[in-house]
Amino acid sequence: MERRTIEPRPGWQQTVEEQGLIYPLTRYPDDSLRPYWDESAYYAFSLAEVEALEDVVEELHRMCLAAADHIVTADRFADLGITDPRVADAVAEAWRRRAELPSLYGRFDLRYDGTGPAKLLEYNADTPTSLVEAASPQWFWMEERFPGADQWNSLHERLVAAWKKQAALLPPGSPLYFAYSSADELGEDLMTVAYLQETADQAGLDTAWISVEEIGWDWLSGRFVDQRLRFIRSCFKLYPWEWLTTDRFADHVLATLDNGGGTGTTLWIEPAWKMLLSNKALLAILWELYPGHPNLLPAYLDGPRELATTAGYVAKPLLGREGAGVTVHAPDSAGNLPALREEPCCYQELAPLPDFDGNRVVLGAWVVEDESAGLGIRESAGLVTDEYARFLPHVIL
Repeated sequence: MERRTIEPRPGWQQTVEEQGLIYPLTRYPDDSLRPYWDESAYYAFSLAEVEALEDVVEELHRMCLAAADHIVTADRFADLGITDPRVADAVAEAWRRRAELPSLYGRFDLRYDGTGPAKLLEYNADTPTSLVEAASPQWFWMEERFPGADQWNSLHERLVAAWKKQAALLPPGSPLYFAYSSADELGEDLMTVAYLQETADQAGLDTAWISVEEIGWDWLSGRFVDQRLRFIRSCFKLYPWEWLTTDRFADHVLATLDNGGGTGTTLWIEPAWKMLLSNKALLAILWELYPGHPNLLPAYLDGPRELATTAGYVAKPLLGREGAGVTVHAPDSAGNLPALREEPCCYQELAPLPDFDGNRVVLGAWVVEDESAGLGIRESAGLVTDEYARFLPHVIL
């Protein structure tokens, strides 16, 4: 694994925008615009490195599914902050019926520098983004800059194949809706949903699109409807389950939830059981179930324990995105007990991100269904990968 500098292509911004990345720049607090898509450098991997990482990702995915089963069977929903019994019941039923429910994709965030085992930082299996840039623009970048080379990237083909395979699980006679939140000003949610809809179209599905804010409720029929009052029988939503189950329409969501077997009226994708995997408490439960695993970092729910005085720790809110609310704590050699956060957190061992010439890197490894499918790389200047991170392409050489 190497970071190599390269001259950006002339007109790169227009090129990636035409390929679906309509948010190639990030606005900073000083009102300046800087590249989010950054092709002034790239990462080069050997085939052996990628094959080893693929194995790690699929093993981690299997471990996460085992942890999800443990949470349900041991009734540990409270550890995830799921205290509403209706939500817990919905998640448990979705897990038991998971073979009947479409489930598409997820993204592992990994710490890896090419010299030691990859370490799991977190798993976003409900509403992962940075998909468009990982699937499309970086592939075309590689074809233009390194013709004949390869890339860890089978995202598009696997997504189309997944929709074809799972089409039989969708309610017949109505389109599959794709929903995003219009509150996203960057357009990332919109383009992620548009891209996923494109893969479903290529799989031969009947699709439609809608913003979450445009979804209506028909009081007469007791069903969700679109702007033309058509029933929404199935919907892929880039909208977190923790919002869907707490917003003002949450009662309707839970009352009309199709959790497999045609028991409700609206089938939501990703399914409710994905709440088990996109919660940072998963990290602590994984460490409890697989202590000492080479691809895990020690993590706890009741405090940092020995991490406070040994390696240091990172406190992560159970629910959060783009590094929001994450705090980094160096080890206290004096042995002082740390003050715990008021909100529930996962306390994970501090594993500083690999530093390549001042650029701290995180690997975003994609899973489609149960198989490894690709890689997206983000860099940041700080210790936490946040909304100011940059996306860099990669190549296998």
